[in-house]
Amino acid sequence: MRTTIGLDIGGTKISGCVIDSTGLVLARGRKDTPAQDPGAIVSESADLIRELSFEREIDAVGVACAGFIDRTGSTVLFAPNLAWRDLPFKQLLETALSLPVVIENDANAAAWGEFRFGAAVGTSDMMLVTVGTGIGGGVVTNGVLLRGAFGIATELGHMRVVPGGLRCGCGNRGCWEQYASGTALVREARELVVSGTPHATRLSELCAGDPDQLTGPDVTRAAAEGDPAAVELLSDLGTWIGEGAASVTAILDPELIVLGGGVAEAGGLLIDPAVAAFRRQLTGRGHRPEARFVLASLGNDAGMIGVADLAARAHS
Repeated sequence: MRTTIGLDIGGTKISGCVIDSTGLVLARGRKDTPAQDPGAIVSESADLIRELSFEREIDAVGVACAGFIDRTGSTVLFAPNLAWRDLPFKQLLETALSLPVVIENDANAAAWGEFRFGAAVGTSDMMLVTVGTGIGGGVVTNGVLLRGAFGIATELGHMRVVPGGLRCGCGNRGCWEQYASGTALVREARELVVSGTPHATRLSELCAGDPDQLTGPDVTRAAAEGDPAAVELLSDLGTWIGEGAASVTAILDPELIVLGGGVAEAGGLLIDPAVAAFRRQLTGRGHRPEARFVLASLGNDAGMIGVADLAARAHS
């Protein structure tokens, strides 16, 4: 049985799993991410891979991380959450392990995971939009992961939707993720609590009157319990998601749009207004087929499952 390992390197932890050719997770593990030390992260990653490899024959390793990965899948050009620039991560890990390694952007890896084994199985053209702290995205077109000329395509969260709008962490203004992310949701919710609006009573209760303690899950919980302000906040967020997705659809024409990330756990409170806004903004509506919206099914495993499969395919 062919098995591969997938790692997902985040700002606080390294998650890993072993999968077979069907995407079944056979084993999993995790380690804390050493603070912005490339050498230590390589070492911890190698240790986790060795642990997962114990008494198993591993064909290849895939590693997913946030940031820009070059077209060859060998160098991490820029990973802001890890403070990496031009890091030859593939070479470093292959030297430590004597195993073939594939590196991929985490959102691309998650999109591939959903395409191969999750919510997008059976499609050939799909788009994943992950709504968390920011917005991540990955696109599969005609069965191929879209990477672009330099390997850094589909940075969907940094599509400009409001010229001159809110300042983004990337340095530009008006990026999609400033309006359609968990960060945006919490920012708006805290402003409502500060304003003292009576429509946000449950939101205020959940943070004990301290808006700085309010979280995205608090907003989702308040909305599920019927808090009018929280319901409106999720509806506004869904509208931003749907309108942005319509713009991307005008270019890429996906068959399926998969919503993932922590905020997507709001379910219909988010996806229903997203679909409504998408349909309002879709170019040529009524004269063309429309993409369907579904929720992601692999959760936090999508990236490591996807990159493990990419490694298997690269070294089959």
